[in-house]
Amino acid sequence: MLGLAIGDALGATVEFMTPREIAAQYGVHKRIIGGGWLRLPAGEVTDDTTMTFALAQAWLAAGGPPSAAQCAEAFDAWMRAKPVDIGNTVRRGILRWRLHGTAEAEVSEDAGNGGAMRCLPVALATFGAADEDIAAAALTQARVTHHNPLTDAATIAVVRMVHAALAGRGLGGVLNVAHALAAAHPDFAFRSKRCDNPTGYIVDTMRAVCQAIDNNDGFAAVLTDVVNRGGDADTTGAIAGMVMGALVGESGLPAEWRRAVKVEVRREAVRLACEVIELAPVMRATGRRD
Repeated sequence: MLGLAIGDALGATVEFMTPREIAAQYGVHKRIIGGGWLRLPAGEVTDDTTMTFALAQAWLAAGGPPSAAQCAEAFDAWMRAKPVDIGNTVRRGILRWRLHGTAEAEVSEDAGNGGAMRCLPVALATFGAADEDIAAAALTQARVTHHNPLTDAATIAVVRMVHAALAGRGLGGVLNVAHALAAAHPDFAFRSKRCDNPTGYIVDTMRAVCQAIDNNDGFAAVLTDVVNRGGDADTTGAIAGMVMGALVGESGLPAEWRRAVKVEVRREAVRLACEVIELAPVMRATGRRD
């Protein structure tokens, strides 16, 4: 959870910039300094982290997997609190819930990355749960706002990547999940042309994240690589941060980056992560172990 917040805060500064623009302004961007198009204070995070927190709170309130309606209610409360940013697809999904009470979006060609960016609470709470329970929990929250086969597959894959890291399967285990995603959906193949300036399209997001994880060694190197690709850098940073954070643990996070994140965000990240992962034995008790 701290890794996600670090990646979000680091990437927010260069969101929507191109790699060339980043290089001209920062050389290599590797400090959490705020700013960016949102003009954030140093250490502040965006919707990637705060929406993750909202989903975590929904899990805790439910004492287990929240229903689609409970996820929608949590996201609605989050939007009413006036987050610093909100994606168009997320906004449409929440407004649909608010106006019509429909907790699942219709199948759409809009394969955005919003369902994957906030899926970490699912990964923590379902660690060791049955495959079908993992998929159901991942898609229940994702489809409140995003309902597309590519988004579905990527969201489940990100959860699985975190699980591989938490299970001690190392970098190889994480990349095995990424390769399985690409085998099932060739659009996600990442050992090809470098993905710079990734958009909010989930394929761009996952290719950039997987390339950064595949081509670098350690949390700092992966995060520096992925955010300097620009584009939707807060989300690529958040997803890479959650996966690499699960790999290296709190002690493996760069101390300078950890301290640079807003103290209230750090405290909430630790609290929610510790409380949500306590739900994992409950999930294991409902079905078979992986």
